[in-house]
Amino acid sequence: MRPGSDHTTGRRITRVVGRIGRPHGLRGEVAVQVRTDFPEQRFAVGAHLASDAGRMLTVETVRPHSGALLVRFAGVADRDAAAQLSGLVLTADVTARPELDDPDEFYDHQLEGLAAVGSDGTALGTVREVLHAQASDLLVLETDHGEALVPFVREIVTQVDVAGGRVVLDPPPGLLD
Repeated sequence: MRPGSDHTTGRRITRVVGRIGRPHGLRGEVAVQVRTDFPEQRFAVGAHLASDAGRMLTVETVRPHSGALLVRFAGVADRDAAAQLSGLVLTADVTARPELDDPDEFYDHQLEGLAAVGSDGTALGTVREVLHAQASDLLVLETDHGEALVPFVREIVTQVDVAGGRVVLDPPPGLLD
C-alpha cells in the first residue's frame, strides 16, 4: 500500500513532487530527489512547480541521472543561481490528479479522516495525516491516549475502505499504547 502526498490548500490541492539538492555542472542544473509516482508528468518541460519558499519555477530541461533527475529551471542560468535553490521542496498543483491504477495506492486526502478500527471492529482512533518517512509511510492516528504513529504496511493496515470511511488495523501489542 502506498499513499501519495497531497496537501489541501483551500480548494487547490498540491502535492510534494521533489526536493532540490545540489547544483550539477556550470549551466544551472540541479539534482532533484523525486517524490512522486508521476515524474514524467510533474517534471515535463514547461511544468510549473512551486517551492516552499514561495517561488514559482518552470522546468526548462530535465534528464535522469543516478536515480535522480537533473533539472534546469527557466531563469536559472549558472551554478551560483542553482545553488540558491538547494534544499527547496517542490510542489505541483494536482487538482486534476491522475487516477491511480493500483487498488493498493491512495492519495493522502483519501486516508485523512478515516476511522481506524481493529480487526474485531473496535474503534482505535482517526487518521489525522500521513507522514512520508524514509523507511516507510506512517499513518498519524488521533486516539483516546493521544497521537500514535502506525506504519502503513499490509501486515498492520490490513484493509483500506475509502468508501466505507475506515482503515482496519492489526497492530502489534503496544503500538497504540
